Amino acid sequence: MSTKRKKYTADFKSKLVLEVLECEQTLNEIASKYEVLPKSLRDWKKQFLENMSLAFDKSAVVREYKETIDVLVKEKDATSKKLGEVIIERDFLEGKLKSLVSFNSRKTLIDTKHKLSLNKQLKILSINKSSYYYKKVKPFSSNKDIKLTRLIDSIHTEHPYYGTRRLSKALARLGFHTGRKLVKKAMSFMGIKALYPKVRTTIANKEHKKYPYLLSEYKNDNNQVIINTPNEVWSTDITYIRLGKGFAYLSAIIDWNTKKILSWKLSNTMDTHLTTSVLREALYRYPKPKILNTEEKEIISL
Repeated sequence: MSTKRKKYTADFKSKLVLEVLECEQTLNEIASKYEVLPKSLRDWKKQFLENMSLAFDKSAVVREYKETIDVLVKEKDATSKKLGEVIIERDFLEGKLKSLVSFNSRKTLIDTKHKLSLNKQLKILSINKSSYYYKKVKPFSSNKDIKLTRLIDSIHTEHPYYGTRRLSKALARLGFHTGRKLVKKAMSFMGIKALYPKVRTTIANKEHKKYPYLLSEYKNDNNQVIINTPNEVWSTDITYIRLGKGFAYLSAIIDWNTKKILSWKLSNTMDTHLTTSVLREALYRYPKPKILNTEEKEIISL
């Protein structure tokens, strides 16, 4: 069994060394008197004699301690500077990690067996602790939600044209009171929609010819069509006029520069004769100087 090593104070050591220096007793007698080893007494005496001059030259002690303090201060400054650089580099890497790596990817980097604590890892990776422990609940997985989806599927199978309003009312009749928002979410989860005629705008036939846009040459830098001279660009349109019994159809041609109506006609039927006759009259009254292309000749000849 090992014995605990004794520790002696500086005052005790000084007292014993002074007795040794008085030479009234031998070193072994003093060691036996105070229950210390003779070797320890010799070492204490040697240490005392080597540092005896310090008692008369305090400046040397101060100078030694001052030099030691200066060295420690320089080491501390160097360490602080290095630590500051490391902190800046760490913050830079943390910022890049947040911007480049998604939350789920950062979550996979956590190692619960690492000696670094979980809280420290979460702080470094900028992950909230509640987000780390959160487990996503699968939608419509409870018994009540499953029952709701089955009822919606049953009603939709029988009445596929029911929307969220009518489905909510049908569910209420079955004792299952729920709002339209939940019904809409359930239908989206199930991948079903009400069947009804959808709004259909004009659908172009791919086999039909596509005519080029003829006003591109008149556009300015702001993509605006500017017509500076009269009798350069015409446009035409057809509209209907409601009468007491039935409709009348009006076709007109206008000049873009002067805003003048070049020709117009009324008809009780909307057919090609109405539009071509208006065009022929406008070309007759205001002949265009340029040579007509084949398509324009075909229109006039109708």
